[in-house]
Amino acid sequence: MGRMASPFDPSDFLIPPGITHVCAGGKTPALRTLPEALGAYLADKSEGPEGDARQEAMVRRLRARLARDWGCPVEEIGFASSVAEGVAMLAESLDWREGDEVALADIEYPSLAAPFALRPGVRLRVAEGYAGLPAVIGPRTRVIAASSVSFLTAEAADLHRLRALADSVGALLVLDHTQAAGWMPIEAGIADFSFAACYKWLLGISGLAIAHWNRARQPGWRPASAGWYSMAAQGRPDWRRPVELVPDAMRFCRGNPCHAAVYALDHALDYAARRPPVAAHVLHLAGELRARCLHAGLPVMTPERHGASVCLPHPEAAAAVAAMQARGVLAWNGRGRIRVSFHGYNREEDAAWALAALKGVF
Repeated sequence: MGRMASPFDPSDFLIPPGITHVCAGGKTPALRTLPEALGAYLADKSEGPEGDARQEAMVRRLRARLARDWGCPVEEIGFASSVAEGVAMLAESLDWREGDEVALADIEYPSLAAPFALRPGVRLRVAEGYAGLPAVIGPRTRVIAASSVSFLTAEAADLHRLRALADSVGALLVLDHTQAAGWMPIEAGIADFSFAACYKWLLGISGLAIAHWNRARQPGWRPASAGWYSMAAQGRPDWRRPVELVPDAMRFCRGNPCHAAVYALDHALDYAARRPPVAAHVLHLAGELRARCLHAGLPVMTPERHGASVCLPHPEAAAAVAAMQARGVLAWNGRGRIRVSFHGYNREEDAAWALAALKGVF
């Protein structure tokens, strides 16, 4: 494989000695400096009202920087505890009619599908891959739900095509950017609502997900539930009057946000902002590994239009990934496939080690 410098120094991360870490699509290794951010949070948590004010200032700071990164107004950026919670809040808020349909591909993650599947009277129309979505979209389609990059196959969706499909039937476009945020530039305005977990390529920790509400497209959106944090009158609401919500996307956040995860993500974004972008690097590594796997005759699920991962079907994926780990290569399994994912700390030799380990389990 050709030489290409890595944007991140691998020694900046808690990668176990002797391990090739190629499972960013599952969880990334933590930054070595992350305890500094968590320590700052713990100090602020311990200092009463003044510390609480600093925590809220950190929430505002993080929202502002995410808005810049995603190219949207800060009012459109909020937080949920997870993508699953954010999508569930959205699904619960819509005025469903009997026979309404949600279109999605068969390569979607459950967090994007399950909240809609459990709505009474709503039918899921499941397509074969993103290319099959036009065949399942019709006049009853209320939502098109998709990931910008599939967790299962690493296929990268054509988001502008999905937007056009949604507009053709007046449907919402709901996107999950979890497998893209942190390496791929995010164009938030293309979706009506979008979400992203923060513990993968964004280098944060669990307990926090980005929730984007496109207020220009859906100005009247209102969740079906609330908590003290999402209420306009957070202190002493007058329960004799209708509950007023905060006017922005923080209405996704019913209770305290996970402040520890807020501090962690802000710290991680600081780290990434001081280093070169990683998109070209991870796409190069994934593309090279995919090509080498195909040349070696290995089965590959990942299409030519892909993200930062390469996925290979395997009948004993868990055992295969364990065997790879025994050889010092940390990959990911699930749903009958092996997934190798790259981030800015990976180098050409990591892809070579991954290829050798993959050859050893087929």
